[in-house]
Amino acid sequence: MKQMLTLITLLFLFGTGVSQAQAVTDSWQWGFGGSYPRYYSSNITTSNTNYGFYLSGQRSFSEYVGLRLRGDYSHLEGTWSDAQFQTVVQNTNLITTSLDLIYYLVPCESVVPYLFAGIGANYKMQENNQTLPNDNTFGAQFNIGLGAEYKFSPSWHLVSEFGYHITSNSELDGSVVPTEVNGHDTYLALSLGVNFLFNQGPASKNCEPCCEQLPAGITKDMTDYKKIEEMIIKHIPKIITTEVVVDKYIYAIAEDRIVLVGVQFAFDKSELLPESYIVLDKSVKLLKDNPNFDVEIEGYTDYIGPDEYNYELSLQRAITVKNYLVSQGIASSRLTTVGYGKGNPVADNSTAEGRAMNRRIVFRIIR
Repeated sequence: MKQMLTLITLLFLFGTGVSQAQAVTDSWQWGFGGSYPRYYSSNITTSNTNYGFYLSGQRSFSEYVGLRLRGDYSHLEGTWSDAQFQTVVQNTNLITTSLDLIYYLVPCESVVPYLFAGIGANYKMQENNQTLPNDNTFGAQFNIGLGAEYKFSPSWHLVSEFGYHITSNSELDGSVVPTEVNGHDTYLALSLGVNFLFNQGPASKNCEPCCEQLPAGITKDMTDYKKIEEMIIKHIPKIITTEVVVDKYIYAIAEDRIVLVGVQFAFDKSELLPESYIVLDKSVKLLKDNPNFDVEIEGYTDYIGPDEYNYELSLQRAITVKNYLVSQGIASSRLTTVGYGKGNPVADNSTAEGRAMNRRIVFRIIR
């Protein structure tokens, strides 16, 4: 038991040190892995030669709550002495199906502890029982436990779990003694596996602070452009050329690239926020004053969210900017769009300020 608790502690400590990771609002998950089951309360001596494996399917309804269907195969062994004092090895092959409710305690972290509880059905196949006939029987069980998910990628999570299972009778170990009245055998299970996430919903607003919404009826541009300028100066080594600098809203970051300072989008969407139009109007003037060059509009996101989702979101944001420029009289033939997702970050993604810098629109000038 001491060795088992030590292993659990190590699993929970594994991977700590990363302060935040992305969570999504909902998802589906497939899981698989191995387990180490062990009799806990039994009438025979527990052995260590146990093993098992599991498969699971899960629907997460939010960042905090999920419902999991899990199937397990467990081989449990114990020993007892017969009338001749010979050691007999009893074993139970247990097939279980469980439905568990999972609650994630801190879903925004890279290591996410969780609690679970649920019910299940089991099918026992036993040999060398002490007092019961060797038989195959059905039963029920109640499950409680705790675990942790380690997010080593947006779609793959390492999962460690410790479960405590209470069966509906005292037949799990093949032995019922006269002193038992309405007894319930129990067993423990330590498991380690991986989960694959698919059909993921949008990024969680609880884990990534979103731009504040203006109170109803207020349309004033409240963007702190001075702070954005300071971020540009701090994070982007730029080569300023008078040819492409219009004013404080447009800066050159290279001879052929300019960044639009202050173009903002609705959270997790490609819709422009009102404060973006003053910047886009400046870029319209820039393009009209320089009819001899074309522009590739590059969209970017921060690191949060799956790669494919971020590529598509960054492209849609670039298309939104193009559509606005066309509506203001810029020829569509002069404009192309591309989405780079979380690629080419210009600031530190571990800070809110850096992530804001990386969600940007860049013009690549084609002369």
